[in-house]
Amino acid sequence: MNNNKTVEWILRIAIAGEFLGHGMFALQGKEGWFKYFQAVGITGEQTIVTLLLIVGVIDVALALLILIRPIPIALLYMALWGLWTAMIRWPIGPDPVWDFVERWANWGAPLALLVLLGWPKSLKEWLK
Repeated sequence: MNNNKTVEWILRIAIAGEFLGHGMFALQGKEGWFKYFQAVGITGEQTIVTLLLIVGVIDVALALLILIRPIPIALLYMALWGLWTAMIRWPIGPDPVWDFVERWANWGAPLALLVLLGWPKSLKEWLK
């Protein structure tokens, strides 16, 4: 196996682990995450639980997808979602800057894999 394939699989496994872990926490309705929804103006407990369920299903599905086939549009979504979930801790949310810094790999790993696999040049390439 060449180095690029090895790096690709390391990133795929790491990204899958991140999204699987976060997805399972979301499916469990992790109460500690309610403050992040509240930071963006979502305050209803049932609404937050419902949104966590949706997020959890999406995250788990993406974790599995990345192991089966790393589709570029999914990787871009994962990078943007990882950046967003870092930013809702700081500067949007109530946590210190280090909570944001600690999560750089959440968006950096999917972005790195996307770049490693080749940045798509057409809409068709984003979907394959």
